[in-house]
Amino acid sequence: MIHNKEAESEAWFYGFTRTVSAGLAHLISVAFPVFIAFFSRPGTSWFSWHPFLMTVAFGFLMTEAILLFSPRGSLIKRFSHKTKARVHWILQSLCGACAVLGLAAISYNKHLNGKAHFTSWHGLLGLITVCVVCVQSLAAVPLIYHSLAKGWSLAKLKRYHAASGLVTFLLGSTSLLLGLCSSWFTASVGGYAWYLAAVCPALSAVVIMNQVSSAYIAKKRLQS
Repeated sequence: MIHNKEAESEAWFYGFTRTVSAGLAHLISVAFPVFIAFFSRPGTSWFSWHPFLMTVAFGFLMTEAILLFSPRGSLIKRFSHKTKARVHWILQSLCGACAVLGLAAISYNKHLNGKAHFTSWHGLLGLITVCVVCVQSLAAVPLIYHSLAKGWSLAKLKRYHAASGLVTFLLGSTSLLLGLCSSWFTASVGGYAWYLAAVCPALSAVVIMNQVSSAYIAKKRLQS
C-alpha cells in the first residue's frame, strides 16, 4: 500500500514537472523572439531582419513544431496524430522559410558593406543549420505521404526523423547562443539581461531533449 502511494506520488511529480517544463518552453518560444525583436527592430536595416527571422525560426516555429507531440504540453493535444504531423510539417516549412530569409538578409547586408561571408563559428554553424533544416523538411515528406516510402519501415523512418530532428534543433539552439555572443548583441545587451537571454535557448533545448528522449525510451520499453 505504501509502495503504491510512493509510486503514485512519483508519477504525479514527474507529470507535474513535465507539464511545467513544457509550459516554460511555450513561454520562452514567444518571449525570446519578442526580446530579440525589441533590440533588432526589424525593418530598420537589412541586418535587423537576420536576428529576428532566425529567432522566430528556431526559437518559436521549430520549438512549437516539436512541442506539438508533447503528451503534457501540446497545444493540440486532442487532435489526431495525423493532424499533429501535418501541422508539424507546416511549422517546420515556415521555419525553413524564415531561416532562408534570415540567411539571405545577412548575406545581402555583408555584400552591401563589403564584408567577408561565414568567417565566424556563428556564421558557419548557421549556414550548416539552415541547410540541415531544409533537408529535414524535405525528408519528412514520405512520413506524410507513405506511398513515397516504399520498401522502408515507417517506424524506422519516424525514429530516424526524430533523432535527426533533435540534432537539427540543437544545431539551431547552438547557433542562437553563438549569435548572442556576437559583437552586435553584446553591445546592445549586457549584465543580467544577457545571461537571461542566453538561458532561453538553453532551457528550450533541455526541454526538447527530454521530450524526444523520453518518447523514444517509452517506445523501446513497449516493444521489449
